[in-house]
Amino acid sequence: MAIQAGLVGLPNVGKSTLFNALTKSSIPAENYPFCTVDPNIAITNVPDERLTRLAQIFKSQKLIPTTVKFVDIAGLVKGAAEGQGLGNQFLGHIMEVDLVLHVLRCFEDDNITHVHNAVNPLDDFETICAELMLKDLESVSKREERLNALAKKKPTGQEAKDLELEKTFIQNTKDALNKGDAHQVHALVTQAKADGIQAIPLLSGKNFLIIANLSEDDYMGKNYTANKHYQALINRFGADKVIPVSAKIESELAQMNDAEAAEMMASLDITEKGLDTIISKAYTNLGLITFFTCGPKEAHAWSIHKGIKVPQAAGEIHSDLERGFICAEVYNCQDLFSAGNENALKASGKIRTEGKDYIVQDGDLLDIRFNV
Repeated sequence: MAIQAGLVGLPNVGKSTLFNALTKSSIPAENYPFCTVDPNIAITNVPDERLTRLAQIFKSQKLIPTTVKFVDIAGLVKGAAEGQGLGNQFLGHIMEVDLVLHVLRCFEDDNITHVHNAVNPLDDFETICAELMLKDLESVSKREERLNALAKKKPTGQEAKDLELEKTFIQNTKDALNKGDAHQVHALVTQAKADGIQAIPLLSGKNFLIIANLSEDDYMGKNYTANKHYQALINRFGADKVIPVSAKIESELAQMNDAEAAEMMASLDITEKGLDTIISKAYTNLGLITFFTCGPKEAHAWSIHKGIKVPQAAGEIHSDLERGFICAEVYNCQDLFSAGNENALKASGKIRTEGKDYIVQDGDLLDIRFNV
C-alpha cells in the first residue's frame, strides 16, 4: 500500500539521528541516499507478536510482516512558505504523506545549538505549523477565487449544492487559518471528508503525532516523566499523541544484534524500543489494520484500511482474488490462540464462511475462495 508517514522538524532536534535509526532497522528496499531536496525513505517492519505465534502454530517456514514507509522531510525552517530553505519543495513532500510526525527537541545540550537559541518544543511546533498554515492559506485563497468564478456561471441542481458546501468549507477554513488554529483546520478537514465534500488537500489538516526527543538520562527508567518539556507536550496534546524517545539510544540499539540490544535495554531499564512504539503508533494512526494468511510455507501479514470489505482485502493479496471472489473462510487469530490449533477451533464453531459484504477485522485470518 502506498501509505507513508513523514518526519518533520527544525534543525538540530534529532530528526536525522532518529531517521537514521529507522533506516538501519528497515528492510532493504527503497532506501534512497540522502540528497538536498529528495527525502530519504525507509520501509520498516511493523512489530506484531501475533505473526510469530501464528508461524509457530502453522509451522511456517517464512514470516512476512506488514510495513510502514517513513519519509525524512528535511529543510523545514521559518519562512518555508515563502520558499526559504527550498521550502516549497519540502512542503510539497509533506503534502504527499498521510501522517505527519513532529520531532520536537526536549533535551538540553550546550554543544548542540538550537535554531532559536532556546529549547522550547511548543514554540518549535508552532513555528512548523505556522509555515504549514501560511502555505495552506495560499492554497485556500486560490481555491476561493476559482469557486467564485464557478459561481458566476450560475450552476444548478447538485452542482450548485456541492459548490455552496465547498464555499462554506473554504470560508471556515480560511477563518481558522487566519486565526492560526491548526486544531480547527484539522477538525474541518475531518468533517469535510465525512460529509463527502471534495475539499482541497491541506498541510495543516493532516493527522499528526508528536515525537518527544529526550536525553539518554531522561529516557532511562522513564525519568522523562519529570522533564518539563515533555510534560508541556503531554499537557498540550495528551499522552496518546506524544511518543517519548531518545534518538541517540535508538541509534545505538539499531546497530546491535537482538542479544546486545536486549542487554543494553535491561541496563538502562528500558522495556520497549522507542522505534517500535513509533512504528506501531504510526501504523494505527494511519488508519490501518492487519489481517493474516497462514500456511506451512509462510505466515503473511497484510495491511488494509479499517472498514474494508473482504473482496477488497483479497485484492491486496492478488487482483484475481478480488475479481473472482466467491466467499472467504474467516476466523480471528485470538480465537485460534485460545483454541490452540485449527482442529480445536473448528470444533468450537468459530470458523465461519463470509460473503462479499463482510468487513474485515483486525487479526482476522482469511482463506479466500475464488474463480476466474
